[in-house]
Amino acid sequence: MSRLYSGEKIVKAFIRAGFSVVSQKGSHVKMRGFRFGKLQTVIVPNHKEIAFGTLQSVLTQASMTFEELKTYIR
Repeated sequence: MSRLYSGEKIVKAFIRAGFSVVSQKGSHVKMRGFRFGKLQTVIVPNHKEIAFGTLQSVLTQASMTFEELKTYIR
């Protein structure tokens, strides 16, 4: 089983990847960024731990792999 990440850590990783925070409603952060010439919108739940299935959905929205995300997490 892989490690669970917090929403805050994932948001910071997406910022390093070139995304920016557009808005936040409740505990969900809306981010936008360009990937492969297309504007991608990603909704990241700002929870203490993000379930792996939810993280996979967020990565699909961002057109990013888990391995690529791990390079941006510090």
